[in-house]
Amino acid sequence: MAFSLGIVGAGQFSGQFAKLFLAHPGVADVHVTDLLPERAEELAGAEGLSGTFPSYEAMLESKAVDAVAIFTQRWTHGPLVLQALRAGKHVYSAVPMAITRDEIAAIIDAVRATGLTYMMGETSQYNPATVHARNQIAEGAFGRLFYAEGDYVHDMDLGFYEAYRYSGGENWKATASYPPLLYPTHSVGGVLGAWRTHAVSVSAIGVRDERGDGVFDKEVSQFGNDFSNATALFEVAGGGSFRTNEFRRVGYPSHIRESRFRFFGTDASMEQLATVSFWQDKKGVKDITELLEPKPTMAPDDPSLQHIAPALRAAFTSGSAPVHDRARLPREFDHLHNGHEGSHHFLVDDFVTAVNTRTLPSVNAWVAARYTLPGIVAHESARQGGVRLEIPDFGDAPGA
Repeated sequence: MAFSLGIVGAGQFSGQFAKLFLAHPGVADVHVTDLLPERAEELAGAEGLSGTFPSYEAMLESKAVDAVAIFTQRWTHGPLVLQALRAGKHVYSAVPMAITRDEIAAIIDAVRATGLTYMMGETSQYNPATVHARNQIAEGAFGRLFYAEGDYVHDMDLGFYEAYRYSGGENWKATASYPPLLYPTHSVGGVLGAWRTHAVSVSAIGVRDERGDGVFDKEVSQFGNDFSNATALFEVAGGGSFRTNEFRRVGYPSHIRESRFRFFGTDASMEQLATVSFWQDKKGVKDITELLEPKPTMAPDDPSLQHIAPALRAAFTSGSAPVHDRARLPREFDHLHNGHEGSHHFLVDDFVTAVNTRTLPSVNAWVAARYTLPGIVAHESARQGGVRLEIPDFGDAPGA
């Protein structure tokens, strides 16, 4: 059994996923729509898609599309997801899930009411460090896990200026000021994707930008935001804490590794840096760099990456790491591009499998809420000077 898919947004990110969805045996055909019709036509032609739709509304009205995959600007996801669910479509959404608590609650209500599949495509769910930590936690190797760290360290100079210009048009500076803590899932998701708990409170500090180039400027910002860097400390259910950093002005090689993680338990710990990773216990240190290192599958100058800013291309050329178990993936993926440290193949397969088997995907609506809402509350904490705030929780997914 296979279903038809509509890609929403033909920007820098969606083309790489369109190829994978089209290759998956669980997908029959793929269409695309974009606010700029020429981009949709170009993507359809480049990837051999089934066709385009003149608008999102037309796509949702069509009986030729069973599900949609949303790759639009990050603050638009919540309303677009709700439209699709209410139109009877399954939904794959790029991160974040939404930017307000009310939007998140509405998505969960819609998923519960319709019984449709919703999945957020959080890449850190399959970051090799998260996969390895998840495996070790399941085996009890850490002892009692009590603290973790997750960082998304991606400097604006390393690709984000080009990306925002591409997606934002003449008004790009207003949207380039997007608050770092409202894009929390690459850091929070990597921690909670391994540690089976959830955040219950947070205190956060934001650093006001001093570049003076009109980005992260309250007078220009669509979001009234002037934080370019932010740090949040979360309390978790069951005892313990984790810290995340969302940095957009930072001297760090994000083109090598943009997300990194650390986990500390009573018996062992694990630490990851830009180019090395270590497992540690009370006896010594083991280098696990090779285990967590994805092997490149494409050259950075591959023609299929022409629409992606050069500084961002490394994120789309990684293959799988030895810690990844590829046995469950369709063989059609064996020689196709991967990305974000080997996560793309697994995310696509998670969604397709969930739709076709009517089972919960890995990052379902309830999990997505736990990856997203902590950042929303953390941003409010930072706006209030670091006051500690409680984080609402929507509970576990039904039947999870």
